[in-house]
Amino acid sequence: MILKQSMKLYVWLFAANLFISAFTFGGGYTVVPMVRRFFVAKKQYFTEEDLMNMAAVAQSTPGAIALNLSALAGYKTAGIAGALISCIAAIIPPLVILTVISAFYKKLISHSIIAAVLKGMEAGAAALMVDFIIDMYALILKKKSLLLSAMIPLSFIAHFIFEIHAALILLVCCFLCMLQVFCKRRKEA
Repeated sequence: MILKQSMKLYVWLFAANLFISAFTFGGGYTVVPMVRRFFVAKKQYFTEEDLMNMAAVAQSTPGAIALNLSALAGYKTAGIAGALISCIAAIIPPLVILTVISAFYKKLISHSIIAAVLKGMEAGAAALMVDFIIDMYALILKKKSLLLSAMIPLSFIAHFIFEIHAALILLVCCFLCMLQVFCKRRKEA
C-alpha cells in the first residue's frame, strides 16, 4: 500500500514538473506561479511562504532557477527521490525543444509566425514575472519590516536611476538582512 502511494506520488511529481517545464517560457521566475498552482493550491504539499523561501534559495544557488526550484519542490514533497524525479522531468522539455530548434534553426529563424509566437511568449513571461513580484511584495508587507519594505523601492532606484549593478545591490541587501537577523537574535539573547 505504501509503495503504491509512493509510486503514485512519483508519477504525479514527474508529470507536474514535466508540464511546468514544458509550458513555462522566459526564465526561472515564470516557474514560480506554476509551482504555486500545482504544489500549493492544488495539492497543499507546502505553504506559500515555503514556496517564496524555496524561490529565494533557488535564485541564490548556482544553476538554473527553474531547475533548482523543481529540485527543492520535489525534495520538500518526496525527499531525495522526489528531487531527482523532479530534476529529470524539468530537464526533458528544454532538451527536446532545443534539439528540435537546433536541427531546424535556419528554417525557423526566418519564419514570421515563429517570430510572432516568440514575441507572445515574451509577453506571457513578463506577465508571470510581474505576478510573482506582486506576490513576493505582499509577503514582505505581511512581515511588517521597515527594512524589507524599504529595500524594494531603494533597490529599484539604485539599479534603474543610479545604474548600480544588480549583483552589488543583492550583496548589500543580503548583508543588511543578515545584520538585521544578527541584531534581532542578539537582542533576544
